[in-house]
Amino acid sequence: MTVTPARPLSLLDFVDVPAGLSAQDAIARSAQVAQAADRLGFARYWISEHHSFAGLASSSPEILIAHLAGLTRGIRVGAAGIMLPNHSPLKVAEWFKTLEMLHPGRIDLGLGRAPGTDQLTAFALRRSREALTADDFPQQAAELIAFLSDSWPEDHPFRSVLATPVVDTNPELLMLGSSGWGSAFAAVNGMTTVFAHHMAPELAVDALRAYRQAFRPGPFGDTPRVIISVLALATEDEDVAEDFRAGWALQMQRIRSGQTTRPSAAEIREFRLSEAYERIAPSLQGRVYAGPPADVAKGLTALADEAGADEITLVAPTPDLGAKLRSLELLGDELGLAARV
Repeated sequence: MTVTPARPLSLLDFVDVPAGLSAQDAIARSAQVAQAADRLGFARYWISEHHSFAGLASSSPEILIAHLAGLTRGIRVGAAGIMLPNHSPLKVAEWFKTLEMLHPGRIDLGLGRAPGTDQLTAFALRRSREALTADDFPQQAAELIAFLSDSWPEDHPFRSVLATPVVDTNPELLMLGSSGWGSAFAAVNGMTTVFAHHMAPELAVDALRAYRQAFRPGPFGDTPRVIISVLALATEDEDVAEDFRAGWALQMQRIRSGQTTRPSAAEIREFRLSEAYERIAPSLQGRVYAGPPADVAKGLTALADEAGADEITLVAPTPDLGAKLRSLELLGDELGLAARV
């Protein structure tokens, strides 16, 4: 039995390349998931930005957004996010104005201040030692906002620079974060905040409560809006649920050891049966929501209530595409999503 949805549901996609598959396979999988989410009534489909990572095909979210938006009809498609220190604000404005021109009213621009990679790759991206060490995100963000809104101060040297194409609407601008910094920045600039609970669950609630208290209206919003991204997979099969939990733990372990490949289903199952996973498993409580649909929906709702979240973004990196697609259906039904006609 469905219920009236209290909150929109969205998806964050790393465009994982599971062992044994190609990047082309990964993008085809993402297209299938995005189309399913569109049909089921999900609000947004976001692509992350990561570089020099063999197990991810998301180094150019701006290109994938165009591809996925062209394959869907009603769902918003965007970046969560564009790692602004890697790019010039003008170029980001041009990318997203072009996307907004192609798909008006359906484009999201989430901003992050991390490089989405290691320091050497960040240096290769920026081609400047000064840019690598600069701590000028607020200035970059201010320039991006000015390029998007054509609202430069009279005496600014970039006032005569026009971010093209000229369009009637702007992408929705959001600020990402996995600490209090991103939420605080969003609050003082009137932006929607997106908190990565999947990366820092212990910080989420306090950061989001502080955001609401500190929020000031700005050019991109006059009321506070909170989105929380959460690791979640609904399934009636406990083996699938445990594989999902173990898969996330194994992925994080690999990243910490410098490996950039994603595990296969067989590797996840082997890890799940190991003593290493037995030691880690208790720490996943409250971080990974996996299991029967009603239980997952209840857990997500309780977390969103506690954090004051207006919207939930699901994060479900798994080589099991069938389980991921089925989870969307189960959670959409439990949380009352209305399918798009």
